[in-house]
Amino acid sequence: MTTELEHLTTNKYTLALHTTTPELGLAISNFADETRSQVWNLGRDLSSLIHQYLIDFIKPQTWADLSFIAVAKGPGGFTGTRIGVVTARTLGQQLDIPIFAISTLAAVAWSEVSKSQNPKTIAVEMPAQRGQIFAAIYQFEPETSKLKVCLPDRVFTPEAWQETLTNWNTNYQLVQAQSGLAATVTSILELANLDWQEGKYPNWSEALPYYGQHPVEV
Repeated sequence: MTTELEHLTTNKYTLALHTTTPELGLAISNFADETRSQVWNLGRDLSSLIHQYLIDFIKPQTWADLSFIAVAKGPGGFTGTRIGVVTARTLGQQLDIPIFAISTLAAVAWSEVSKSQNPKTIAVEMPAQRGQIFAAIYQFEPETSKLKVCLPDRVFTPEAWQETLTNWNTNYQLVQAQSGLAATVTSILELANLDWQEGKYPNWSEALPYYGQHPVEV
């Protein structure tokens, strides 16, 4: 679901990063006549290769061409999520441009909205550590072309999540976010663009990862 930017001219671009899984997803767009994205499965090499992949990916554009950066803030893998958010924060600070930290689950929901002829309430679930579940519920609002957060990202036991769905008072589509999440990097970019169009300008320091769980058992 592509949205035209009112605040960007065709020589200004936006960049998105998705690193919450072993894959690296990058997307760049001027929301006029050029959008491109790519995914690489870097595994444990993500931390050492992300900067070189970024440099190669944005060409022929340069860092000075960027108006804002969007990043998947999680939930997801602890290390990958941290790498993406730290990279985005560093770039935002150096370039003095806003950073939009977007929920991984929201990006999955937005991707489903893009495919649907009749968008509705979307419940997204994703496996978490120790047998738990990351989950959230969103509603697409056609009049604003935005996602309304009905239930923000949370960690559930399988039983508690099932009870939540059983008691939910509207029809919903259940989506399982398990693989290929880096491909939703374009959704990360589009959701950030909607906030940008509303005049939001989040400082890089406001971009924080959402882990949901402590990375180790305590």
